[in-house]
Amino acid sequence: MRLILASQSPARLSVLRSAGIEPVVRVSGVDEDALIASLEDPTPEETVVALSAAKAEAIEHDDECVVVGCDSMLLFEGELVGKPGTPEVARDRWRRVAGQSGVLITGHTVLRVSGGAVTDRASGAESTTVRFGTPSDEELEAYIATGEPLHVAGGFTIDGLGGWFIDGIEGDHTSVIGISLPLTRRLLGQLGVSVSTLW
Repeated sequence: MRLILASQSPARLSVLRSAGIEPVVRVSGVDEDALIASLEDPTPEETVVALSAAKAEAIEHDDECVVVGCDSMLLFEGELVGKPGTPEVARDRWRRVAGQSGVLITGHTVLRVSGGAVTDRASGAESTTVRFGTPSDEELEAYIATGEPLHVAGGFTIDGLGGWFIDGIEGDHTSVIGISLPLTRRLLGQLGVSVSTLW
């Protein structure tokens, strides 16, 4: 059985490859803003799980496979935020989180496909506390200039340049990178798939 990753994230792909899985990558093209706007008073976990489900369901499925969709957002001071998108937003966000903690929430949806049809599904979310360091103004400008924080949830990474400015985490580090291996294994298990069969 093959695993299809419904994400264009190179970080998620790297995590799976390092863990012995060579997934097929298919990008969903889900309109995240429109989907979030359609949800009625969701919890932060419900928001990221809904996004992960939409991504998993939107891609083309093989006849026999499992599909994994993920989405991550940062919960900080009661606000759920995604990718900054612009240097201005990234700068403002970093100035707010510097020296503080936030919770990175990653939603996961796993679909089991047989005969080309979805036969079962499982979803969940993983939350990890992130303790942000305080980069100097020069360091922050240099980091923003790389473009990295513009395109990642919360405006930071722990497995790239942003790792210099993260003082620590409490929880699953793979979830902060973008796909929780422990949660994905549990969700696969709920669908009767042992992760070892995907290695």
